[in-house]
Amino acid sequence: QGQLMESGGALVQAGGSLQLSCAVTRAINRFPAWAWYREAPGKERELVAGITSNDDTSYTDSVRGRFTISRDNAKNTLYLQMNGLKPEDTAVYYCNAPVRLGSPRDPYFSWGQGTQVTVSS
Repeated sequence: QGQLMESGGALVQAGGSLQLSCAVTRAINRFPAWAWYREAPGKERELVAGITSNDDTSYTDSVRGRFTISRDNAKNTLYLQMNGLKPEDTAVYYCNAPVRLGSPRDPYFSWGQGTQVTVSS
C-alpha cells in the first residue's frame, strides 16, 4: 500500500485562498477516483470534493463554486484550490482514493496525517 502526504494547510483570514496538495507514492491514474475529505472538531469526516478517472468532478454543496479539485497524473499529486474561505471551512483536510465516490466502504489507502486549515473571521 502506498502513502498519502497532504500539505498546504495554514491559518488564513476569511475570504482568503489556499491550495492543498496530496502527494501519492503510487500512480494515481490506477485508481477509479480521488477525493478530498475534511474533519472538523466534534464532527464526522465528510467528503468535500471528488474527481473520477474521467476527470468528472463533484462537490459537497457547502463548497461548490469555491473549491476546485484537480489532479496531475505525471506528478501523482492531487490538489484542492480553495477560494472564498469561511470560518466553517476550518478542519483537518485529508485525501484518499475511494473505491467509488460516495461508497461507504473503506478507501484504498490508510489515512494520512492530513493538513490543518484554520479560517479566522
